[in-house]
Amino acid sequence: MDVLCLDLEGVLIPEIWQGVAARTRIEALNKTTRDIPVYDDLMKSRLTTLDEHQISMSLIEDVISTLDPLEGAREFLDWARARFQVAIISDTFYQFAMPFMAKLGNPLLLCHKLEIADDRIINYHIRQPDPKRCSVQAFHALNYRVIAAGDSYNDVSMLEEADAGVFFCAPENVRSQFPQYPAAESYDALKALLENLRGN
Repeated sequence: MDVLCLDLEGVLIPEIWQGVAARTRIEALNKTTRDIPVYDDLMKSRLTTLDEHQISMSLIEDVISTLDPLEGAREFLDWARARFQVAIISDTFYQFAMPFMAKLGNPLLLCHKLEIADDRIINYHIRQPDPKRCSVQAFHALNYRVIAAGDSYNDVSMLEEADAGVFFCAPENVRSQFPQYPAAESYDALKALLENLRGN
């Protein structure tokens, strides 16, 4: 059975930082890896913004508590888990993502960790350099065939390393730079692509 590696934010759940931006009305927090391809640059900018505006972890957790998976995400994930071994490979953080996991049926999640002190995010710890590519390489080392789906610049290394890769609801600026990957704009379209790519 193939392994399906899925991004999380923008594929199964809303963009968490954009939810925080909407609550706080801080425009800088709207930026994602769709806008800033280098993840370290993006996170350093976010931490600076949080510090400048004294945004607490409690406030972020409150925002997260109001968010649900994207419409149809749980049903899509159930469909996928009946056909693939599914791993969610994300550049989010366990402290952000775990509330969503129960709503999604507790799939495997590989992501990063935040360092928190006095209710403030003071640092972040990446699991390893280029974690999405490395995750696919690890599954390959176990002799799995891998299909990957994501929506942003930081998913490209995962798509490159996989045996087959697709974009899901990716913006035009991302799709146009990587036209070699088929794109789906709905879960039904994504299912159809994955069925065509699935091995025996």
